[in-house]
Amino acid sequence: MAAVEANFDGLIGPTHNYGGLAPGNLASATNKGSVASPRQGVLEGLAKAKRLADAGLVQGLLPPHDRPYIQGLRRLGFSGATDGAVWEAAVKADPKLAADHLSASSMWAANAATVSPSADTADGRVHFTPANLITALHRSIEDFQTQRALERIFANDRHFVVHDPLPHQSVFADEGAANHVRLAAEHGGPGAEVFVYGRDGFGAWDARFPARQTRQASEAVARRHGLDPARTAFVQQSKAAIEAGAFHNDVVCVSNGPVLFFHEWAFENKDAALSAIRAACQSVFEPIFVEVPASEVPIGDAVKSYLFNSQLLDWPGASRQVVLAPEETRETASTNAYCERLVAGNGPIGAVRFADVRQSMRNGGGPACLRLRVVLDDDQRAAVNPAIWMTDALYSTLTSWARTHYREALAPEDLGDPALVEEGRAALDELTQILALGPDFYPFQRI
Repeated sequence: MAAVEANFDGLIGPTHNYGGLAPGNLASATNKGSVASPRQGVLEGLAKAKRLADAGLVQGLLPPHDRPYIQGLRRLGFSGATDGAVWEAAVKADPKLAADHLSASSMWAANAATVSPSADTADGRVHFTPANLITALHRSIEDFQTQRALERIFANDRHFVVHDPLPHQSVFADEGAANHVRLAAEHGGPGAEVFVYGRDGFGAWDARFPARQTRQASEAVARRHGLDPARTAFVQQSKAAIEAGAFHNDVVCVSNGPVLFFHEWAFENKDAALSAIRAACQSVFEPIFVEVPASEVPIGDAVKSYLFNSQLLDWPGASRQVVLAPEETRETASTNAYCERLVAGNGPIGAVRFADVRQSMRNGGGPACLRLRVVLDDDQRAAVNPAIWMTDALYSTLTSWARTHYREALAPEDLGDPALVEEGRAALDELTQILALGPDFYPFQRI
């Protein structure tokens, strides 16, 4: 049966801010304490999603999480007569802990889950494993709400399986699709699933920045998804790339169809990694490798520009694949020059287009971070919650919703405002109605 790859973009939440919470994420650290614009951020994300839908690509949305996360703070002993008072108490007593509970990071849907399409799984269903994200406190509070979102959007168990997250233990540190790529001759056909881990969960790690994905987590996801070992590869991310700020593999590597587009420094043992990937593909198709030399794009420029944290797409009407890159790729001399040479050649990538997602980029996430890729055949697509698909009507509704509920600016001195609690909840309560997620979707709705 024919299948398409749908992109599900994470909506930026009402309390989008620059907390600088992620070790190894250089953009996040650089912009810590800057004034954020939640309204501009969500409108940028919606514009990108609408652009792809208008082009004829299948585009859905994932809802933001409730922030500040008051239930988590109450479990840590903070109290107050109202949830706003709890937030004030937490900010006063422990600003760092409070900042972790105000994180904007759930908008990066590439970390929401690992997804295996039905063509790859033993039971012929689409499998999701929500990422536990345990390496960083501010992300470790996401997985239960992500699981709830996936269960509401992909609710038909004839077609979909939403697993529990892996155990919250360092051996099973899991960062989702940001460390996973799929290669296939066509989306609906059998593919090769490539899991890129940073470290062995039982081994020592002595680098400056954390390696967030373990081999054991990747292997566990592959087992529970029922993947064919012959079409599954486990390869290690380059330690040098992690140290340069490639905190996820998708900062140095992206795929689409049979094409793997990657930086020379993406893998720890490049020759062995490519051999393993080729072996996983060889029974059904021949992969196409597009390697970007460090001599043309230094690793620092790759990280700064997020050339590889782009979407690699089968653009309707285009004869070759299209890269949708952030504006920062065009503004970085080496990556802009490389892109010009890339499309001038005869390779599989024929165009590079640019998207303005600066609010996300300043926090460390490009176009690829904002989306979760899900391959769906016609029946599976029909079984998805229809309210989440991007349409002209939904775009109009959500832009109006965002302008009503989101602040234009959120400065560091604003973050302790107890009004943020009720402002955010009013926005999210309305959103659950717009996206048909149910009246008990968020924790505050179940009190």
